[in-house]
Amino acid sequence: MSVKILLCGACGKMGGNVLSLLAGDNEAVAVCGVDLYPREIGIPVYKSFADVKEEIDVIIDFSSPVGLVERLDYAKTRGAGIVLASTGFTAEDLETINAYAKDVPIFKTANLSLGVNLMQALCKAAAEVLGDGFDVEIIERHHNLKKDAPSGTALMLADTLNEAFGNQKRYVNGRSGIVGAREKTEIGIHAVRGGTIVGEHEVMFAGEDEIITISHSARSKRVFATGAIRAAKFLAKKEAGMYEMKHLLAEENK
Repeated sequence: MSVKILLCGACGKMGGNVLSLLAGDNEAVAVCGVDLYPREIGIPVYKSFADVKEEIDVIIDFSSPVGLVERLDYAKTRGAGIVLASTGFTAEDLETINAYAKDVPIFKTANLSLGVNLMQALCKAAAEVLGDGFDVEIIERHHNLKKDAPSGTALMLADTLNEAFGNQKRYVNGRSGIVGAREKTEIGIHAVRGGTIVGEHEVMFAGEDEIITISHSARSKRVFATGAIRAAKFLAKKEAGMYEMKHLLAEENK
């Protein structure tokens, strides 16, 4: 039986990408959507979760952190899972998400791309081998409409690297003025915004007389839509709890 999906932010670009991919999918189907600005997209779209009539298994949320509690409440009431595919959550939002995970299957990741999650693993391995002999800088590039900076993916990479360093590093978001010599305790994070860049992330390990760079470039938003659908199928079979890409990949590669 197909996994029944509700798309939150259904009328946006990511909602369109998910709908396009689901058109040829035999294991999942979009049954309805919720969007602040409903329009005709081939499935019923409601302005509020209170208006939804369809039975659902999983919510794919590509909207924004605004209205987070409403979406989590709906998932809890309907016994549905939720894939949180947006970024920009505050510390308070994260506490709320963790609290709801006691009753709701929640899939949360800063990036749904398989390539980025492989990059994350490679960066951790590199940090463990190179140690403090190399300075680490993260450069992320996105389109000029992106609202949060640094990107959730850049922070995810920074956290992964810091874990490899025993959480002894501090994050420096850009540099300006007379900042003095770079300290070994720093992980630099730099945000670039311009044009229609989908998403690019680069981690540079700069040592004495050599530089190692690990990078990923998304050429289309479809890679994130593909990941969201995979996450929804995975989550439909899960009990309440917090899940991320490493759990999905471990299950797919059993």
